[in-house]
Amino acid sequence: MEPLAVIALGFVLGVRHATDPDHVVAVTAIAARSRRIAPAALVGVLWGLGHSLTILVVGGAIVVFNLVVPPRVGLAFEFAVGLALAVVGAINVFGRSRPHDDGPAAVPTGRAFGLGLVHGLAGSAAVALLVLAAVQDARTGLVYLAVFSLGTILGMVGITVGLAAPLKLVGARWPGHGVPLRVVTGTLSLLFGVYVLWHVGWIDGLFGATPTWSPR
Repeated sequence: MEPLAVIALGFVLGVRHATDPDHVVAVTAIAARSRRIAPAALVGVLWGLGHSLTILVVGGAIVVFNLVVPPRVGLAFEFAVGLALAVVGAINVFGRSRPHDDGPAAVPTGRAFGLGLVHGLAGSAAVALLVLAAVQDARTGLVYLAVFSLGTILGMVGITVGLAAPLKLVGARWPGHGVPLRVVTGTLSLLFGVYVLWHVGWIDGLFGATPTWSPR
């Protein structure tokens, strides 16, 4: 495949990658803390930056040095995603509520960046293997990863802004909707996280004798 075509494909797949269910659940639980568009967009940017950092570092190392990720290590990365989703969900459900705090300070930016780091770590092997299947030149592969990361950032910003825009309209009519929304999104994130922990730990065999793992 031609390098330019590979790079263009990387951008498209990066945007699509942002719509993976675990990504959407994670940023929705965080962005739900504010109905303003700018703070929600900031969540998308920071999540994307954290995701891009580990994709570029870990995925780049796999591409350049042709590394092989052992199944148990790959599963451990995915287990960390489930744990992060469960923690974020629990904070939304059981944490202290501030229903009138709707500004940028209401959005935990550090949490968004950290979640992006964990998700990028879990996805780096799959993205790197996709690069290795498409190109043989390491430099083109690194450019692919960079463009893929840019697409992921833009896709995630689109998701968080798309969430915040209708919430802004709802908030104008029902100012007290913030707390129930955080509980609902937190519950979803908590349940999804527990499911990932169970599936990775016991179905895929992270804690078993013969773990099975397919990068995704």
